[in-house]
Amino acid sequence: MEDDLKKLPRSWLERLSDLLIREPKDRKQLMEVLRNASERDILSTDMLHMIESVLQVSEMHVRDIMISKNQMIVIESNHDLATLLPVVIESGHSRFPIIDSSSNEVTGILLAKDLIKYCLNNSDHPFEMQKMIRPAVFVPQSKRLDVLLREFRINHHHMAIVIDEYGHVAGLVTIEDVLEQIVGDIEDEYDTEEDDEIKKQSDGSYLVKATTPIDDFNEYFDSKLNAEEFDTIGGLILQGFGHLPKRGEILKIENFHFKILHSDKRRIHLLETTRE
Repeated sequence: MEDDLKKLPRSWLERLSDLLIREPKDRKQLMEVLRNASERDILSTDMLHMIESVLQVSEMHVRDIMISKNQMIVIESNHDLATLLPVVIESGHSRFPIIDSSSNEVTGILLAKDLIKYCLNNSDHPFEMQKMIRPAVFVPQSKRLDVLLREFRINHHHMAIVIDEYGHVAGLVTIEDVLEQIVGDIEDEYDTEEDDEIKKQSDGSYLVKATTPIDDFNEYFDSKLNAEEFDTIGGLILQGFGHLPKRGEILKIENFHFKILHSDKRRIHLLETTRE
């Protein structure tokens, strides 16, 4: 029986443990061991990259990934239901900082799901903003990301308002922002398949990845968009806006209308395109 157990395949964790018998003295030596393990097929390439990302996150701070204040989509505390619903629907977000109309400070968080009952025609519930606001979590820009992730997990929070050294709002950060540093971009429902740069929709519009080369775009649509200054359609759109656009913003270039479907604080990801 004992001989049979010895013949069983050893897990990657058991094989990795053998490599770590000699305890690495620092992070550099640890990474050398892990890369060696990857070369020997003890760790997969994806697993190695994730471990490297985890180690990098432990050295990063909230300020490195936060969404700045001027890019936050907020709702003012004196907004009624008719005013705030278009903001909620257009943005597609699930959580919104509530800004006091007089002090311009964040007073809490509004969850989109809490508004569902008010959207029903037969709802008897009067809308009262103050009863809808949930407490906001505030964190300093200097907080380490690994510490923030642990706090998010323990306290079941998904968003935190970032404050500067003077206690003023500097931006916000979500649990998705932190996780994407480890696992890469988390796709949403608008993302196309990996090989689909341009995808026609049933309504006649097109989903276009921002990374689509302008030459490919021109070939697909038999168009002549300028490809001299930028390589990708996202670069051309970014220049046209003159700022990093938010979801829902629309730009017209020649006879094309481009609507931002997915963007973050760093780049544009996905566009909806229609042609006149």
